[in-house]
Amino acid sequence: VSAWFSPASARPSNDELKVMSFNIRIDTKADGLNQWSNRRDFAANMIRFYDIDIFGAQEVFANQMTDLQERLPEYGSIGLEDGKSKGQHDPIFWKKERFELLDHGFFWFAEDINAIGQRAWDAASPRMGSWAILKDKISKRKLFFMNVHIDHIGQVARRESAKLILDRLGALAGDLPVIVTGDFNAEPDSEPIRILLDPANPEHLTHTRSVAPVRYGPEWSYHNYGRLAKNMWLDYIFVRGGLETLRHGCLAEKLDDLYI
Repeated sequence: VSAWFSPASARPSNDELKVMSFNIRIDTKADGLNQWSNRRDFAANMIRFYDIDIFGAQEVFANQMTDLQERLPEYGSIGLEDGKSKGQHDPIFWKKERFELLDHGFFWFAEDINAIGQRAWDAASPRMGSWAILKDKISKRKLFFMNVHIDHIGQVARRESAKLILDRLGALAGDLPVIVTGDFNAEPDSEPIRILLDPANPEHLTHTRSVAPVRYGPEWSYHNYGRLAKNMWLDYIFVRGGLETLRHGCLAEKLDDLYI
């Protein structure tokens, strides 16, 4: 999913941001034609075609991280595996000519947020988040960017992960504008999303598609390569703090029979 933003106070065209959340899908032979080795050039070209300024990716194995870095040398990146020696990254990429990295870090969705690779609560897998403070070289403004992937099974883990996201934003973001990308494994009416959007919480977020004046693409973000009877909306770009959403799109392009 992709969204365009501008500070609400002023909107010169060179101040717009193009932001993407991109679950690239793990590298597995079980995907046949859609295995990563067939999609990696397509994925990198898509990012360049849409001229994305910042994106958060999920399900990124070490070889996939290398593939993206090699194909997108104009982007800086941070990433850390969710296990001690193997697992997935949830990296953040940004245009080096546009942004300066001021600070960054990682946390785990667990009782101990520093416990690398810990599978917490009733989660099926270790899950983590990445964050970065970036300075826009054009506007001179700073922003706080977070990218996450929460569990798809454990109900306690999903609820506590949503709470932890808001807690981390409160502890780390200060008064900076906030953008959160991620695969939340949660449909819009589910408990984790309700927690994140709850207006009673001063740290709450806004789902950009719900406020975008221009919406593009299907009303789903997960399709399992066309095998689902009903596709689901699981991926989000959330914001708060003086960012105006201009456009939002779910990019469902294919290259012949190849999914991106």
